[in-house]
Amino acid sequence: MPLYEHVFLARQDASPQQVEELTTQVTGVVEGLGGKVTKTENWGVRSLTYRINKNRKAHFVLMNIDAPAAAIAEIERQERISEDVIRYLSVRVEELEEGPSAMMRKADRDRERDDRGGGFRGDREGGGFRGERDGGGFRGDRGPRRPREDAETPTTDEE
Repeated sequence: MPLYEHVFLARQDASPQQVEELTTQVTGVVEGLGGKVTKTENWGVRSLTYRINKNRKAHFVLMNIDAPAAAIAEIERQERISEDVIRYLSVRVEELEEGPSAMMRKADRDRERDDRGGGFRGDREGGGFRGERDGGGFRGDRGPRRPREDAETPTTDEE
């Protein structure tokens, strides 16, 4: 049977229970038509790049599906009817990705970075400043500016 990755976006005001119900509904349709859902990932509420139907955020859910094309057509038909689903996308793939998806790996990486406490200049020793400022200049402790040697010397018309 063909393999698919299916992602749908649910409205932000939908509760996590409603999103879970949508996911179980999709799983029921797939299993009813002779397929199976091999993996389901809830990516949580994320910001949208641009507004979709007056929504700025949405619940993202990824599903790896092993099912006939008729099951995907039925899923998409039901998601078109549902008011809670903003967008959906089904992509046929050669093989399903094992382990966590790229989005989940990114979330884990971000969580580790936050645990370490790095990545923010305010965390630098000394409050994040690079050096003392001299009288409005930004030269630090390097001293006054000297003219470049290859620069032309100014001439006056009095000579």
